[in-house]
Amino acid sequence: MHIDVLSIEEMNKDETIIGYFAATNRGDVICDGPACIIAGSYKTMKDYLAKSKTKPPGTVKIIKTRFGEILSGMRLGGAYSFDSESYGRFLPLAQEVGMNFGDVDFTPDKPGDVQFLTITPTRA
Repeated sequence: MHIDVLSIEEMNKDETIIGYFAATNRGDVICDGPACIIAGSYKTMKDYLAKSKTKPPGTVKIIKTRFGEILSGMRLGGAYSFDSESYGRFLPLAQEVGMNFGDVDFTPDKPGDVQFLTITPTRA
């Protein structure tokens, strides 16, 4: 049997809320291409869903997501699209665990557009 020992600081980092994702009542996650969208706030996610050209089938639920959940998803090969607010929360924690990400310019191409940063993990 293997037991991992985490410091309180590591546990708190994993529990830090990064943002919100959306999923249908069927369990389908709302994505930007192949990546799960992470919005910085509940309201922002509602705005993204309202602006979307395609409407997901069924009821959509907006759910908080934490750093540890995103990290686990990335370790399994999941891709994530962050908006400016969620990336601002994600970046310092990712750097603390050794991920080599830096600052990003989230200025949209056109006024009213939304700029996302998509991170697609690579397998070694």
